[in-house]
Amino acid sequence: MSDLGPKVDYSSPIPFYAQMRQSLEERIARGAWKPGERLPSEWELCEGYGVSRTVVRQALQELEQAGLIVRRKGKGTFVAEPKIREGLVQKLTGWYQDMLDRGMKPVTRVLRQEIVPCSPRVASYLDLEPGALVFDIERLRFAQGEPVVLVRTYLPQQLCPTLASADLSSQSLYAFIEQACGLVLARGRRVLEAVAATEYEANLLEVPKGAPLIMLDSVTYLDDGTPIEYYHALHRGDRSQFEVELVRMRKEPSDLPPSHG
Repeated sequence: MSDLGPKVDYSSPIPFYAQMRQSLEERIARGAWKPGERLPSEWELCEGYGVSRTVVRQALQELEQAGLIVRRKGKGTFVAEPKIREGLVQKLTGWYQDMLDRGMKPVTRVLRQEIVPCSPRVASYLDLEPGALVFDIERLRFAQGEPVVLVRTYLPQQLCPTLASADLSSQSLYAFIEQACGLVLARGRRVLEAVAATEYEANLLEVPKGAPLIMLDSVTYLDDGTPIEYYHALHRGDRSQFEVELVRMRKEPSDLPPSHG
């Protein structure tokens, strides 16, 4: 295919697959293929770059590992949708507000919203006695029409009883807690881990069973230190990206070692 550009440079010390990968990466960055658009077939890429199928497959494998393309069995290779960036630790906001801040329209499907006795595990996070009543809320979150996050949230029933009648399909849970319940969210502690999708999770998130997910466990505290929320969120690995802001702490003059010269 002539529109792929020049063939690989056979005299270059750079491996053929690396040259091809760089060429395809640059073309994707320039918008030659839009997100969701199908790339040429392996045979067409072989012809266009003048390389073997082994070279093509290695180049595509590295692009897939980098999250730039998605290969679907029996359908071909497609440009990956851009990942959805979320703030992780520099600010305490919920997913709903994160999406609004990025100009996206968040959509939520509430799968479960009920009051149940809490398990020992949930009780340990919320500083409750096992069996204490908590809200158990499960939601599937959508961005750009695609399911991207499955989240299970637990909150003490006694701290926000009006949550029983709240419609969480079109509003921020954090905003409801602060505005309707009169509580002040002050800080949170979050743990990040890579996990594989179970069959249940895969069906809801529309990914294959065993697909990589980013698990985010979090406890949110009120301004007096009381735990108000524990949530367990599963983000699609192919659509999620977390942003962390780091600040270098400066030592006070009194903390510096004495000068010797």
